[in-house]
Amino acid sequence: MRFFKKHTLILTLLLAFSFLHNVALAQNFMEGGGGSMESTLDRVELNVLSKQDLVQSGDEAVFVVLMDIEDGWHLNANSPTLDYLIGVELSIEAGDFAMVSDIQYPKPIQYEFDFAGDELEVYEGKAPILLKMMTSGDLPPGEYQVSGELQLQACSDSVCLAPATADVEFTIQIGEETILSEHADRIDRLKEDGAFESFSSDGNQIEDMFSERGFLWAFAGLFLIGLALNLTPCVYPMMSVTVSLFSGNQNLNVGGRFKGALVYVLGIVSMYSLLGVFAAYTGSLFGSWLQSPVVLASIGLLLLLLSLSMFGLYELQPPAWLMQKMGKTQQIAGHAGLFLSGLLVGVFAAPCIGPPIIALLAFVGSQGSPLFGFFAFFVMALGLGIPYLILGTFSGTLQKLPQSGNWMIWVKKLFGVILIGVALFYIALALFPAYSFHVILLSVVVGGVYLGFLESSGGEKRSFKWLKRAVGIGALGIGLMMFQNLQKDSIEWEEYNPEKIEQALEDGVPVMIDFYADWCIPCLELDRRTFTDGAVIRETESFLRLKVDLTHFDSKEAEQLRRKYDIAGVPTILFLDVNGEEVTEARVVGFEAPERFLRRVAKADR
Repeated sequence: MRFFKKHTLILTLLLAFSFLHNVALAQNFMEGGGGSMESTLDRVELNVLSKQDLVQSGDEAVFVVLMDIEDGWHLNANSPTLDYLIGVELSIEAGDFAMVSDIQYPKPIQYEFDFAGDELEVYEGKAPILLKMMTSGDLPPGEYQVSGELQLQACSDSVCLAPATADVEFTIQIGEETILSEHADRIDRLKEDGAFESFSSDGNQIEDMFSERGFLWAFAGLFLIGLALNLTPCVYPMMSVTVSLFSGNQNLNVGGRFKGALVYVLGIVSMYSLLGVFAAYTGSLFGSWLQSPVVLASIGLLLLLLSLSMFGLYELQPPAWLMQKMGKTQQIAGHAGLFLSGLLVGVFAAPCIGPPIIALLAFVGSQGSPLFGFFAFFVMALGLGIPYLILGTFSGTLQKLPQSGNWMIWVKKLFGVILIGVALFYIALALFPAYSFHVILLSVVVGGVYLGFLESSGGEKRSFKWLKRAVGIGALGIGLMMFQNLQKDSIEWEEYNPEKIEQALEDGVPVMIDFYADWCIPCLELDRRTFTDGAVIRETESFLRLKVDLTHFDSKEAEQLRRKYDIAGVPTILFLDVNGEEVTEARVVGFEAPERFLRRVAKADR
C-alpha cells in the first residue's frame, strides 16, 4: 500500500511538472520570447501590379498578384494533386462597379516531395496570378477599391505548413482615357512567355484548341463550329431573306450569281465579326442590339417590303433606263447593295449563341488584340455563311429549269409567305412579344390555306394541284400541332428576387435561374419545346425556378445580374446548389432539347 502511494505521488508530480512546463512554453510563445510557429505567409511575399494607371469606364482593368516564394518552399497549385492539400485560390468581391472577367493562375511545375512519394503540381520562385475585371460602362472618374482573399499553403521537402489566407487589395482608378502603367510591359511579357494557364471550371474549349492543336487546326475548328450554328433555330430568318434576294437573279449565269452571293456572305461575316469583337471587349450581351423595339420593328418592316417582291408587286432591281445609264457601274452598285443586305442579315445571326461562342468571347477578350479577335470571329462566321453562299448561288436556278412555268410563280409566293411570317414575327417581338409565337401559328395556318387552296398558279397541271393541296393540308397539320403545344403545361417560373434565393438556401432547396430576352429566338424554342416537356417539369420541381428578363440588358438591374452571374448571352440557365454555389458543369447556354437538358438537371441535382 505504501509502495502504491509512493508511486502515485511521483506520477502526480511528473504530470504537474509537465503541465507547468507546457504552460510556460505557451506563455513564452505568446509573448514572443524565444519560440515561434511557422506560417505560410512567412514564406511568401505578395505584391500587386496594375497594368493601368487610369482605366476608362467600360474598359478592362488588369492586375497581377506576384507571389515571391522563399527558396526551398513551394505553394500547392490551384488544383492540387492530392485531395488533402490546399491549393492557391484567389477570391474577389468586386461589387457593382466591376466584374471578374478572367483569372489565370501560374503554370505549375512537377515536384516530388519526400513525404508524398508522387510528383505534385506546385508553384515556386516568382509565381504570378493574372486578374482581369471588366468595369461598368457608366462609372464616374474616381478611385474604386476591390477587395480579395488569397488562399495559400506552403510546403517544404519535409513538412506542409497550415494553410493561410491573405487579404489583397486592388485599386481601379477611373479616368477619361486608359493610361498604361510602368508595369504594363512586364505583364505583357509574362503573357507572351506563357506564364499563365487559363482558369475555368471545365476549361475553355477555344483556348484548348489553340494551345493544343495550333493555329491552323484551331481556325479549322472555328470554321466547323460556325457551320454547326446553322443547325440552330436562329438562322431561319436568314434563309428566307437569302432566298428572296437571289431568287430573282435568273438572268445571271452561275458565275455571276456566285459572285453576288459571295459579296452578300462577306457582308454577313463582317457584321457578325464586328459585333462579336465588340461584345468580347465591352462585356455587353451578345445579340443585345436586338433589344430595341425600333430595331425589331424596322427589321420586320424591311422584311415585309422584301416579301412584296415575291408576289410580283415590284422587282428587286433598278429601272431599265437607270441600268442602261449605269453601264459597267451597274455590277458594282448591285454588289454594294448585296453587301449592305449581308450586313443587315448579319444582325439576324446575333442570337446564334452557344457554349463555343461564349468560350470564343472569353478567349478573344483575354488576348488583348482586336485584330486577332476580328479574324477569329471572321473564320467562325465564314462557316456560318457557307450555306448561304450555296443558297444564294442556286436560288435563281429553279426558274431556269426546263418546263418551269406558272408553278414557279407559286414557288416564289411560297417564299413570300415565309418572309411575311418572319416579318410579322419581328414586328410582334417589337410590339407584343408575349404573342410572338401566336403570330407564327397564324402565319402557318393562313399561309397554308392561301398556298394550298386559294392561290391559282399552276392549276392547269393536275399533279401540281394535288401537291399544292398537300402543302396546304401539311401546313394546317403543323398549325394544329403548334396550337396543341400552346395548350401544354409548362414550368411554373417565379420572378427573380434575391430574397427568394436566400430563403431557398436556408430551406436547403437548390435554385434554377433562366436568363432570357424577348428578342431571343432560342429562348422561345426553350419555352415551347424543352420547358413544356413532362419529364423536364417533373425533374425540376425540386428546384426554386426563377426567370430573369434581360430584354433591356443595359438597365442597371440587368447589368448587375449579368456581372454577378457572368452572363454573356441568352438563353443561359444556371443551377445553384444548396450552398449557393453554381454547379458550373450544369450551366446551359443556348437551346437544348429535353433529353440533353435533363442530363444537365441530373448533374445539378446530385
